[in-house]
Amino acid sequence: MRTKIIIDNIKCAGCAGSIKKGLKSYPEVSDVIVDVEKELVEIEHSDNLPIEKLKDELSSMGYPAKGTLEGFDKFAANAKSYVSCAIGKISNQD
Repeated sequence: MRTKIIIDNIKCAGCAGSIKKGLKSYPEVSDVIVDVEKELVEIEHSDNLPIEKLKDELSSMGYPAKGTLEGFDKFAANAKSYVSCAIGKISNQD
């Protein structure tokens, strides 16, 4: 099954790296493609992995589905995304 999710807060390849690493930690996920410019994440996964679980994982990293958060929650997600981005940049240098 292929799921496409448009997300908030993605800025660069560091963000993409963190997203790929986070989602590939699920054994049911076989591939993750991130298009930074389109703010799009495509996930190839087994049918028994609910889409909501993928969205929750993205949100926990600071990359919620576009338009799903407001106010303080949106601010907190943005802050988390900066941390994920930094971790992704550091991981890409290895």
